Amino acid sequence: MDRLGSRCPLPGYLRRSVLICLLILAASFLSYPVLRTLSLQLHSAITGSYVSGTYSIVFVNCPNEQIARDIARAILDKKLAASVNILPKASSLYFWNGEIEEATEILLLIKTKTCKVRMLFSYIRLVHPFEIPEVFSLPMDQGDVRYLKWLEEGTGRTEWGRLVAGPAGCL
Repeated sequence: MDRLGSRCPLPGYLRRSVLICLLILAASFLSYPVLRTLSLQLHSAITGSYVSGTYSIVFVNCPNEQIARDIARAILDKKLAASVNILPKASSLYFWNGEIEEATEILLLIKTKTCKVRMLFSYIRLVHPFEIPEVFSLPMDQGDVRYLKWLEEGTGRTEWGRLVAGPAGCL
């Protein structure tokens, strides 16, 4: 019976080299988001400049003001955002089940770190009453440095009165 290795046209040492290269490539690809986040934070700390896309605004429509307030408070309590604006009475027209629907909704504008957006989306899907909640984000391109510093502090987790790192890749 043939061994798998005997069918490969590459000599043994070359096969190991190819395998090592593939493993390095896979490790680099999988660690890219964490490395990118760390490098952007390092660049920002050294230069004192804002890196576009570090923070995002998340948009969420809610059916009424009470649900909007409940979701906003829970998001803030969990440090998933630093600030939430509740904008009343947004008129919405949309397709649902093949029909044009019309509703009055409450719009949440949620300011957070871009690295927390995925967790925020997951949380909103858990607590939102809509079958398919409208949840999307846009990265912030620019912002006042003092406001962005405040946003950073507002989305960090505190432990014994000091700021500590958040979820993996989200410092």
